[in-house]
Amino acid sequence: MTDQIASEAVATYEKFVARRDEIDEGTQTWSSLADFFTEDAVYCDPAWGRVEGRDSIRKFFEESMAGLTGHGWSTPENWTLAEGHRLVSQWDQVLGRQEDGTPWVVPGLSILYYAGDGLFCYSHDMLNMTHIGQVMRAMEWRPPAEFNNPPRNPNRDVSLPPARAHLAANPKP
Repeated sequence: MTDQIASEAVATYEKFVARRDEIDEGTQTWSSLADFFTEDAVYCDPAWGRVEGRDSIRKFFEESMAGLTGHGWSTPENWTLAEGHRLVSQWDQVLGRQEDGTPWVVPGLSILYYAGDGLFCYSHDMLNMTHIGQVMRAMEWRPPAEFNNPPRNPNRDVSLPPARAHLAANPKP
């Protein structure tokens, strides 16, 4: 059973990544990623903190990514592992290209929990924000007018939604 759940989680995540690639290409909106989450989902972002509920996640995607899309930023996927409901993904945050064509890259990691029916109930993105700041300074990045700063004191609770806490139990083979 856990192998079937893991396979479903990976298939759903592949669709999620394909949507994210479409967003990077400018053919989809960030808010459309919220369609991959349950109504009670939790999304934990390294800068914006904990966001609860699909509608709030939809709003978060639009607000947090304003001024970043279309400026050379992308999020290519490197690898994905899944066990039961848990999925771990390693990706790069590409912030554009240097004059010689080399990308400005900061590696990232996500932990997601699959709830079934093509939906995730949790995502925790981990990205070294000091590294992001160093790269942004090195590339002399200036935020465009539509850019939104994250909250000054975000909620740092990284727990699963209460109704989904049972998914954190180690799956048995």
